[in-house]
Amino acid sequence: MSTQKTPGALYIVATPIGNLQDITLRALETLKSIDLIAAEDTRNSKNLLYHYGIDKPLLSLHDFNEDKQSNILLEKIRKGQNVALISDAGTPLISDPGYRLTKLAHEKNIQIIPIPGACAAISALSASGLPTDRFVFEGFLAAKNSARRSRLKELQDEERSLVFYESPHRILETLQDCIAVFGGTRDAVYARELTKLFETLRKSTLEELFQWIKNDANQQKGEIVLIISGIEKEKIKPESFESLTSEQKTTLRALSEALPSSQAAELASKILSPKISKNLCYKMILALKNRL
Repeated sequence: MSTQKTPGALYIVATPIGNLQDITLRALETLKSIDLIAAEDTRNSKNLLYHYGIDKPLLSLHDFNEDKQSNILLEKIRKGQNVALISDAGTPLISDPGYRLTKLAHEKNIQIIPIPGACAAISALSASGLPTDRFVFEGFLAAKNSARRSRLKELQDEERSLVFYESPHRILETLQDCIAVFGGTRDAVYARELTKLFETLRKSTLEELFQWIKNDANQQKGEIVLIISGIEKEKIKPESFESLTSEQKTTLRALSEALPSSQAAELASKILSPKISKNLCYKMILALKNRL
């Protein structure tokens, strides 16, 4: 009489983003005890495993083979093997492969165990000096200029800190787009090669960062996290509308009467001069409508 094996588990294991000493004791114990390691790039992962004397079978799992490999891995887990998923660096699935694997694992009631550790976005944010109570992680922006600017415009009135990953060969173009959309005086933090030999952490305005990086080719290399402060929250005051010019008041009244509040605010923020943020326009429009 055959007995069915108890299914194994899928471990999501964070690895160092640079300094190999940043791996946790629990991560090392897990990697030493499991049956198989799924890695984004097995060549990179071998260096880490060799450093800690870990000799386990490796299977590649990246964006182009994840569908196929996920089924193979989950079948092994179903038969009782324990599998660890690691990325090239940091926490798996944070702008790295693994989403399809974990989604399928949930669907098949496979146990998933996270082993926390290093993450470039969180490390940079924690040292940024920008608000950390609420933030938006955007990962990598689009490679094409038009799509990148389009996304940045959608974030123009975001009050939370904005966290991006960016490649070194696009960083100057991205900063130019950020300046065009957010303005050059918006505070930002440039975090490069975190935990590595040439670690850089610099806080300045977007314009100052652009000029500094443009004039230093060494800053156009390596892994980059860019954090941009959200728009400063403006509090509506009774005198806000009264402080507007006569032309601004007329425009705002006309838009509030002709369009839904959100559309009126968006259009007003584009055409009023001096410029008023969409957020403040929206609050003043609501205040106007409440008077009617």
